[in-house]
Amino acid sequence: MNWVPLSVNAVSVGDFVSTDAGGMPIYRVVKLADGQAWLQGERRPVEVMPLARFHWRASDPGHGAAHSA
Repeated sequence: MNWVPLSVNAVSVGDFVSTDAGGMPIYRVVKLADGQAWLQGERRPVEVMPLARFHWRASDPGHGAAHSA
């Protein structure tokens, strides 16, 4: 997965985001509202966190909105 700096305005449901440029941990955005992101972790239930906490978004066309459920 390739990572690019996250722009809050460019995040969409289905995108993969991370706090670390190395991509760990990786979360998939399942909902966005009022600066908050509902996130699905690989082995975790959905969590709600401030979107400002994340600094990286997967730029890979094979990941993101096209893979949202």
